[in-house]
Amino acid sequence: MYTFPKNFIWGAATSGPQSEGNFKKRHQNVFDYWYTKDPSAFYAGVGPDTTSNFYNDYENDLKLMHQAGIKALRTSIQWSRLIADFETCEVDQKGADFYSRVIDAMLANGITPYINLCHFDMPVELQHKYGGFESKHVTDLFAGFAKKCFELYGDRVDHWFTFNEPKVILDGGYLYQFHYPLKVDGPLAVQVAYNLNLASAKAIKAFRELYGQDKSKKIGTILNLTPAYPASDSPKDQAAAEFAELWANKMFLEPAVLGHYPQKLVEILERDGVLWEQTPAELQLLKEQTVDVLGVNFYHPFRVKAPAVSPASLQPWMPDIYFDEYEMPGRVMNVDKGWEIYPKALYDIAVNIRDNYNNIEWFVSENGMGVSGEERFMDKNGVVCDDYRIEFMKKHLKALHRGIKAGSNCHGYFVWTGIDCWSWKNAYRNRYGLIRDDIHTQIKTLKKSGHWFHELSNKNIFE
Repeated sequence: MYTFPKNFIWGAATSGPQSEGNFKKRHQNVFDYWYTKDPSAFYAGVGPDTTSNFYNDYENDLKLMHQAGIKALRTSIQWSRLIADFETCEVDQKGADFYSRVIDAMLANGITPYINLCHFDMPVELQHKYGGFESKHVTDLFAGFAKKCFELYGDRVDHWFTFNEPKVILDGGYLYQFHYPLKVDGPLAVQVAYNLNLASAKAIKAFRELYGQDKSKKIGTILNLTPAYPASDSPKDQAAAEFAELWANKMFLEPAVLGHYPQKLVEILERDGVLWEQTPAELQLLKEQTVDVLGVNFYHPFRVKAPAVSPASLQPWMPDIYFDEYEMPGRVMNVDKGWEIYPKALYDIAVNIRDNYNNIEWFVSENGMGVSGEERFMDKNGVVCDDYRIEFMKKHLKALHRGIKAGSNCHGYFVWTGIDCWSWKNAYRNRYGLIRDDIHTQIKTLKKSGHWFHELSNKNIFE
């Protein structure tokens, strides 16, 4: 039997652009724009126009989430929906009213709102005019947007987050071309990383100026942590893992929690001539505006080995000149998604936070399993019998339970996701929800995992 702490929070996570649809939205974000230009880039040609229809169906959706035992919901406010004028932060009233109604409906269903401010959804106008987070001016605009959110909804929302997975903005948009603007530019990715941390600190400063020492309200960030494991004990593999850990995890984790960058990473980037542009005032801001709470998205480990080609070779600078990814023989896979399943990494994350990050308050802000063609698992009553998802959650919760027992300050587990959602380029290829969405009819029904999660969240215990 695995029993969790008394006030442990059982939640689910989604985002505005992946659930709402584009109904009555004032501006396009980068994915809206990309889809209009190249629908063929998206699985089965399915774009963000409707997604899971949350804009029109949020009342029913939240009732279903309540039935699935979801006691807290992390979603995001779309900058492109809330704001009419990005320079002045003038509000679009339809957008503001929508989010107000959603928050009220969450509370009416006994669901605590956890609100995030950026989930890969840069307004395309700012991307084209300034380069998005390539620009420090946009970090100021983001802080203004954040302040507007706090002012509008802070009377009902106590849990705020600046970013979801900022590293994916680099990977997708500036390194590996799976998000717009589809650039491949390692040095620019380094500057964007710095600017993302700066934008987060500026938003946190705006939050603290509004709420001061009010301990009932907290602000954090959400990072996808992928512990770097070397392929062997050889010094070269160990060095590859050290850099991979610096780049993939510490580049965002240390500024957020400790208020500074890892010195070893700074030295490497400086030596390579690609260190970001910074000022003493900006570094002081980072030092002062650390997070109250950390969200950790965990799906898979990051296994690496020494690169086959020396980093000293004549080649454009990219972070992966220092490592090659390693496919461990015999690994357990989610074959549909192409990710290794390794729950022990969640325990390792818990201990790492305990030992190296002041044992900060944290929670699992995403963990889930995406599977294709779930109709094959339907019973005669039309219920998706997703025992594989239940087993996935159990294995990760066992590892998390061990980390909590070891003293890690984890207070919640949010599954990705409540209702099947649109997954960027992959659209609906893989389904993650506790609740099935038939995207052709928008009829939504609990899966077996939804019933299991309901029991888990009400009893706080599983076998």
